[in-house]
Amino acid sequence: MEHRDRIAAIALIALALVCWVAVGIVLVRVSPVGQAGVQVAGAVLIGVACGVTAVPLAWLAVFGRHRRIAYRGDWMRAVRRGAWVALVVALLVALRTQHAFSMPIALFVVVMVAFVEVSLSVQR
Repeated sequence: MEHRDRIAAIALIALALVCWVAVGIVLVRVSPVGQAGVQVAGAVLIGVACGVTAVPLAWLAVFGRHRRIAYRGDWMRAVRRGAWVALVVALLVALRTQHAFSMPIALFVVVMVAFVEVSLSVQR
């Protein structure tokens, strides 16, 4: 692992901690009951926190799977996967807060994201 990879991973983990603290502050101080704007903002904040948390974990998983070799494009792939995590979590939390969540919808979203990610990650 090069120094820039270590710094990037540590910075993203620190950013994830800041996001989770912001989620905690919002959830403790603001009541989402009956306020759609607060519910959507909370869903987006939770999604961003999950996505930022997933980026270094996705990169470290690929780094370990490649026998501790960092290839070109691994960070971009990790960022893309973190963005997918953020999008899915934000969508599912928003659906849950609006009382529109159901298992078929959740499974459909997760399967579609997995299908798109597998098709984008195919080695050519």
